[in-house]
Amino acid sequence: MPSPSIESIILTRLFAAQDTKYRDFHSKLIPTVDPNVIIGVRTPQLRKLARELGAHPEIDTFLHQLPHRYFDENSLHALLIADMKDYPQIIAALDEFLPYIDNWATCDILSPKRFKKHLPELEPHIRRWMTDSHPYTIRFGIGMLLQFYLDAAFRPEFLDWVCQVHSDEYYVNMMIAWYFATALAKQYPAALPYLEENRLPPWVHHKTIQKAIESYRIPAAHKTYLKTLKHKKSD
Repeated sequence: MPSPSIESIILTRLFAAQDTKYRDFHSKLIPTVDPNVIIGVRTPQLRKLARELGAHPEIDTFLHQLPHRYFDENSLHALLIADMKDYPQIIAALDEFLPYIDNWATCDILSPKRFKKHLPELEPHIRRWMTDSHPYTIRFGIGMLLQFYLDAAFRPEFLDWVCQVHSDEYYVNMMIAWYFATALAKQYPAALPYLEENRLPPWVHHKTIQKAIESYRIPAAHKTYLKTLKHKKSD
C-alpha cells in the first residue's frame, strides 16, 4: 500500500489540531479570506508542526504545490520558509510563495529568522518586493524593513523607500502607517519630518499618528506634539 502523500499528511495533522471556536473568531479578523477555507489551527500548533515537518523528505513537494486550498496550509507554508537556514533557498521560496498570499495574517507571520545574518544582501530584494504590483508582496517588503532595519541597520533612505509606495490597498497603507509609527518610536528625529512636512497621504498620516499615540514606546511629550500634527480632515 502506497505511503500517504505529504499533502494528505499535512491536512490530517491540521484537521487534528482544529479549534472551531478559534476558527470562527479568526475568520472575522481576515475578511479577505473565505471562512470555508479556514481550518482553525492556532499559531503555536502551526509552529510546532512546521518544526516537525521541516526535515520531511517530501516537504519540498508541499512547498511547490501552489496554490494551497486552505488558509492554514498557507500559514504553515510561511512558517516553513521562516525556519529555513539557507539564505538563497529562502529567497527562492519567497519569490515562489509571495504571489499567492491573499491576506495580512499569512503575510505577517512570514518572518525568516536567517535574514538577521544577511541584511546587506537582503536590501535589493526588499526594494524589489516593495515595487511589486501584488499588495501582499509590497506589505511583506515593508514589514521586513520594519522588523530588521529600524535599529542598528537603519538608514534614513529607508523612510523614503516606504514613503514612495503609493497604493489604494488598505493593507498596504496600514503597513506603511505601522512602519512610520514604529520609526517614530525608534528613529524619531529622522521620521518626524515626514509628518511635519505632510509627505504621507492623509489617511496614512492620520493612522500613523493614531498608532504612535497608542504606542507605549513613545514618550508623552512626543505624543503631545504629534497630536498637533493631525489634519483637521484626515478621515
